Amino acid sequence: MEDIKITLVSVENPEQLNFILGQTHFIKSVEDLYEAMIQGAPSAKFGIAFCEASGPCKIRSEGNDDNLRALAVKNAAAIGAGHTFLIFMNGCFPVTVLNAVKAVPEVCLIFCATANPTKVVVAESTFGKEKGRGILGVIDGFSPKGVESAQETAQRHKFLRDIGYKR
Repeated sequence: MEDIKITLVSVENPEQLNFILGQTHFIKSVEDLYEAMIQGAPSAKFGIAFCEASGPCKIRSEGNDDNLRALAVKNAAAIGAGHTFLIFMNGCFPVTVLNAVKAVPEVCLIFCATANPTKVVVAESTFGKEKGRGILGVIDGFSPKGVESAQETAQRHKFLRDIGYKR
């Protein structure tokens, strides 16, 4: 049996920004994700990084904010899993753009869309002399601390209406 190494990679997110972590399959994904973000949230700032899984195996990036683009590239490099992408955003919530991102034809899977502390479960193996990495899953935030009370339900309803997501 071939050896496999499993590690946890913490997503570096010092400002607790929202981000989307997903899997895609083609070099043009980074440009298509850029277009999805611009169309879904024209005033949002964002940075995208995509890990190519063959050929030159480069981290490709796009975005309209250099700091968010650099943060996406830094995290993509730390995760190092082929055909994965990260989009860090400011000025919008993932729910605003998630359907547009999922509608990109190359997007296969969304692992998470969050601002929570996140760890990525990464598996590493070899293909001959080359190493490959893949995402097994994510640990998004914390475990539940109880069941929502009636008062907490009312607070949730008010919050969603205050921020304009419900009427």
